[in-house]
Formats: sequence, structure tokens, C-alpha cells
Amino acid sequence: MKKIILYIAASIDGRIAEPDGGIEWLSEFPITEEMNYGYKEFMASIDCILMGGRSWRELSNMDAMGAYADKAVYVVSRHDWGEKGNMKFITENVTERIAALCNEQGKNIWLFGGGKLVSMLLAADLVDEMQIAYIPVILGKGITLFPEQPKESKWELTNSKNYSSGIVMVEYQKKK
Repeated sequence: MKKIILYIAASIDGRIAEPDGGIEWLSEFPITEEMNYGYKEFMASIDCILMGGRSWRELSNMDAMGAYADKAVYVVSRHDWGEKGNMKFITENVTERIAALCNEQGKNIWLFGGGKLVSMLLAADLVDEMQIAYIPVILGKGITLFPEQPKESKWELTNSKNYSSGIVMVEYQKKK
């Protein structure tokens, strides 16, 4: 059974994007060959990406979707834009469709974001692990990592690593 893993960057005040959904604040901390924060290994462990419509639009505007051409991409949205190559849109029965993806053969699933989708899947008890890269920036305003989380859940710290860039990567596994 596939696991859903939230792999995401957040400011130290818990924001994943600016109020307009922008992620330009991350450009000061690029993923490079020397400093990849576990990204390369993580990408090798997944074959599917889940993201919200706003995240998809932001990446599309940056012309960044090509980086995920070898993965199945599912976009949770109110609008069905039709299948586009490796991309499909989930517009109804969201948690049921995503639970069904977990039962398919293959590698794990990357829960890319955004905040509403993260909260929805946490409330449905579908997130198995979290890898959060805390970026040494305070945004003050913006989209929070866990907006209006309605359900308490318990997590166990499985790993943490400090980087010379000031980023702290923490890994959590859902307590059984």
C-alpha cells in the first residue's frame, strides 16, 4: 500500500505561500546538487503527486510542471480541465479517490500542497508521514500549513537535520 507523504517547505511562522499563493520567497533557498535537502532521494521514492488547484496554477505560471513529467500528477480542483498528459483532475469524491490511489501498486504519493488539501487529507486520516523544511524566514501573512485543522492527530519525530543554509528538515510519522 502506498503512503501519502507531505513534503513541503514552510516559513518559521508556519506559512507555505504568500497571501496571493506566491512562493518567490523560497528562491533564496534553491535546491541544488550540493544542497538538495533530501529532495533527490524523496523524488526517487514517489511516482505520484497530489496538489491543490492553486498550487498547480502557481507552478504552471512558473512553467515548472515539466519537472514532474515522469510522475502521475493529480490536481484537486473545482474545475476539471481534462487530462493533460500525466495530469488528471479530481473534482468530486476527493478523499475516496485519493484513498483508492493509495491501494494502487507503485511507489509513495507526494502530498505537495496547498494548505486546504493538506487539512482535508489530515482530517480524513490519509497522511502517513510529513517532511517539513522550515525556512528561516518569517512571512507574517500568507497561506498557513494547517489552516483550520479540525481534527487533532499525534505524530512521532523520526528524523531532523540542520543545514548550513539555516533550513531545518523535520520528519514525522503518524502515531498508530
